[in-house]
Amino acid sequence: MAKQPQSAISPTRAENFPEWYQQVVRAADLAENSDVRGCMVIKPWGFAIWENIQRRLDAMFKATGHENAYFPLFIPMSFLEKEAEHVEGFAKECAVVTHHRLEPDGKGGLRPAPSAQLEEPLIVRPTSETIIGATFARWVQSYRDLPILINQWANVVRWELRTRLFLRTAEFLWQEGHTVHATEAEAREETMRMLDVYADFAERAMAMPVIKGEKTAGERFPGAVSTYSIEAMMQDRKALQAGTSHFLGQNFARAQNIKFQDENGQEVLAWTTSWGVSTRLIGGLIMTHADDDGLVLPPKLAPAHVVILPIYRNDDERAQVMPYCAKLEQDLVAQTYAGEPIRVRIDNRDIRGGEKKWQWVKRGVPVRVEIGPRDVASGKVFYGRRDSSGKFESPRAEFVAHIGKTLDEIQTVLFGRAVEKRALATVRIDSLPEFETFFASKDEEKSEGGGLAYCHFVESPEMEEKLKDLRVTVRCVPLGGEEETGKCIFTGQPSKRRGVFAKAY
Repeated sequence: MAKQPQSAISPTRAENFPEWYQQVVRAADLAENSDVRGCMVIKPWGFAIWENIQRRLDAMFKATGHENAYFPLFIPMSFLEKEAEHVEGFAKECAVVTHHRLEPDGKGGLRPAPSAQLEEPLIVRPTSETIIGATFARWVQSYRDLPILINQWANVVRWELRTRLFLRTAEFLWQEGHTVHATEAEAREETMRMLDVYADFAERAMAMPVIKGEKTAGERFPGAVSTYSIEAMMQDRKALQAGTSHFLGQNFARAQNIKFQDENGQEVLAWTTSWGVSTRLIGGLIMTHADDDGLVLPPKLAPAHVVILPIYRNDDERAQVMPYCAKLEQDLVAQTYAGEPIRVRIDNRDIRGGEKKWQWVKRGVPVRVEIGPRDVASGKVFYGRRDSSGKFESPRAEFVAHIGKTLDEIQTVLFGRAVEKRALATVRIDSLPEFETFFASKDEEKSEGGGLAYCHFVESPEMEEKLKDLRVTVRCVPLGGEEETGKCIFTGQPSKRRGVFAKAY
């Protein structure tokens, strides 16, 4: 009987995908559960990935005219109450502050001081439309003040019952854009512009293919007129909502009294938008690219592009190897990739070479270089690529000169693999029995079955009941497709659109 290949992560994706995901997060040293239930500690390697996401996105936001600002963490409950649909959508997820001081409880512990109860409870922001809207109402007086294009990098709290590191936590990091416009057309244009920014970032930086589409009424952001999203498929064939952009119409402007004098001197309501992505993107990155040896990072977001591993057995060999490694680092840093200097680390820790190598494999560094006395003598570089199990040897000067090309190849390979996996799991379905078979209950722990199904539909109670039974959701109605006459697979009613259906995170 053939010996099973060994992998660094146990269980493998095929054996137990949810547990594999948790083990990759642990092995890559990205994050850990905190002492507060449902919250996480993001460790330096994980936070460095978030910083790279943040830096690239921030540049894209500013290139489209947006500025960063910061708004309060706390929101008066009355602000949420002004937009009924909004408060209803978030009410069950809100953390509420009711007191501003603690006092001894007489038993050696502490309690909220009864005399310190707040006159009005404060909500720890689940999102900031209402508090930012109240601020915009003060900022906007005339059409000359518009548009207002603001982004905020912040944290939010949504009291989730079931949590999973990066994918769903009670507190998470994100950015939220909020804009005000004089006309509906301008606000709609902004909504679509930011959706395009997200899609471009996901595909070009994350190497994660996405579908741009509009959410159905049942999946729409509470209080929005239209919600658009980018949807990605993970390796277990489940979908992940990776970013959203909302056209809010005049709903929040009406609730928050955001008015201005137009060019004719008439007082009119403004039009607003909001849009956001979060640390959930790191979860998407893991589930799109990681393998059974750990994390696999697209070079554009990797905290280090190259890690150099010196190999020596004694002080004499160390004296040869370390200067060579230092000079290699210096030469590599002088090169650029995607407009940035090559990021290099030398790992000279006093641990076994094999253990050291596997730590960096599990962390997903795109290129690992092992330098020993023979490499120094021959003027060569022995290296591995994280997108390949092969080993490579190259003259040192050639390796340095081509490092940008090598990283670009890795980025391209990762995107191509993800596109191929999605294509293999995407179908068009025109009957309910076929739909039921495609999404029939399978072992949720294994990455098999299911995928993305493009189906004709009309929103109805019948559809909602069937989707609930199968634990499937309609992800979006893809943008840009031509109208297509068909029949809803749930009701038989005429339909002119196909939606994307999937099990999802």
